[in-house]
Amino acid sequence: MKFKELGLDHDLLKAVTRAGFEEATPIQAETIPLVLQGKDVIGQAQTGTGKTAAFALPIMQNIDFADRNVQALVISPTRELAVQTQEEFYRLGKDKNVKVQAVYGGADMRRQIKGLADHPQIVVGTPGRLLDHLNRHTLKLGNLKTLVLDEADEMLDMGFIEDIESIVKTAPEGRQTLLFSATMPAPIMRLTTNFMHEPVTVKIKSKELTADTVEQYYVRSKEFEKFDIMTRLFDVQSPELALIFGRTKRRVDELTKGLKARGYKAEGIHGDLTQQKRMSVLKQFKSGELDFLVATDVAARGLDISGVTHVYNFDIPQDPDSYVHRVGRTGRAGKSGVAVTFVTPNEVDYLRTIEDLTKKRMMPLKPPTEEEAFMGQVSTGLSTIKEQVENDDSDKYEPMAESLLEQYTPVQLVAAYLKAVSPDDASTVPVKLTPERPLPHHGGHSNYRGGYKGNRRSDNRRGNDYRGGRSNASTSHGNSSHPYDNARRQDAKRKDRQEAKRSFDGRKKRY
Repeated sequence: MKFKELGLDHDLLKAVTRAGFEEATPIQAETIPLVLQGKDVIGQAQTGTGKTAAFALPIMQNIDFADRNVQALVISPTRELAVQTQEEFYRLGKDKNVKVQAVYGGADMRRQIKGLADHPQIVVGTPGRLLDHLNRHTLKLGNLKTLVLDEADEMLDMGFIEDIESIVKTAPEGRQTLLFSATMPAPIMRLTTNFMHEPVTVKIKSKELTADTVEQYYVRSKEFEKFDIMTRLFDVQSPELALIFGRTKRRVDELTKGLKARGYKAEGIHGDLTQQKRMSVLKQFKSGELDFLVATDVAARGLDISGVTHVYNFDIPQDPDSYVHRVGRTGRAGKSGVAVTFVTPNEVDYLRTIEDLTKKRMMPLKPPTEEEAFMGQVSTGLSTIKEQVENDDSDKYEPMAESLLEQYTPVQLVAAYLKAVSPDDASTVPVKLTPERPLPHHGGHSNYRGGYKGNRRSDNRRGNDYRGGRSNASTSHGNSSHPYDNARRQDAKRKDRQEAKRSFDGRKKRY
């Protein structure tokens, strides 16, 4: 559906055209008319489906510029997402001169107070910092028209549900409420019951939880083999821009150090880094100065980075929803992507549970042999040579080339040049990683009737790719062991929440 068919005004359509958009995504096509009508909306949509524009465009159209109060509030799980949402409002609202203020931990409180005093119509913020401003009375929601809960399941995982409830209670009863979430666990559904009025649900079918444009593979390997296998996959798959996920901050630091030692352009982000460092790394990655970004789930939540061709789950995620968010970073805007998950022998149950949620089988991928990795290195060298020949700016080198041809055969010269421009075998540089504690392995049922997230039930790239054979695994796992019972899951998630909260400031050491 074209944007001009959705009831948007001229200024917004001009901004949409300037941004290069023509066809609305499904979440945009269904959500925008509903928001313009003033209805409450529940949108089940993962990152990368265009949901920010789905709520930003109609919110800006409904802004009353004669009203100097805050009219729309967007609650985001992380400061990175808050900043990106603010930037999207700026980009799409340029012709409307909408005032947008972002508030989040790790930034100067006085500057934020000054920004709020300048009467923004729209505020985007993280839960802890929003509560701080509400308690200081530097943010007032008495005239709020629209409230947006963005990435609601991420905020649940990070322990912010109570904060959200406190914020929502300060907003007017008659407001419009929009909630977006990749998944809908029971606590989120309770939020929709308590805080929304006859909401309309716009839901992505479960088979679309991971995009069809993403080729999903798994590699079975022992813990100590994973790093060497991954760098060999780099040789074979030639990722242009890749995200690598590690389970802990230590893992991210060690992976980053190991990749740099092997000559890769890589940096890592996690909750212990300063806000300035994190933003600097993200800027480098977005601009193409880096080829690999290594991240924890907490640090990567809400990142909106275009052009990611590959996602490598060096550590399988502790819950299947995290897998959905990780893989959602690639295969966007109709482009193809590749996701590779490393699975140790005791983690197979986790793999099957992820497949049950996404309703998609991952294909097994055999680790590349030394010969296959070498051919990948040579292929990269050949591409470099072809590009240089096609540039047609080597005339001044021809006299020296003719001189060399008098001493060596053409085959010798080409082979030497190919060796010089092909990347070296990275696995020759030793890298040792500290083993991570294995995920808990125990019995249970995989029908989601246990404690997992509140009774949840699972309701090309380009030519030189490396593919494995298709899995013959059964599609039914109704009686297989389920590794996500509530008690152990909560214990496993505690470290993740602590990492998130340590990275935020505020009175209660939240951001």
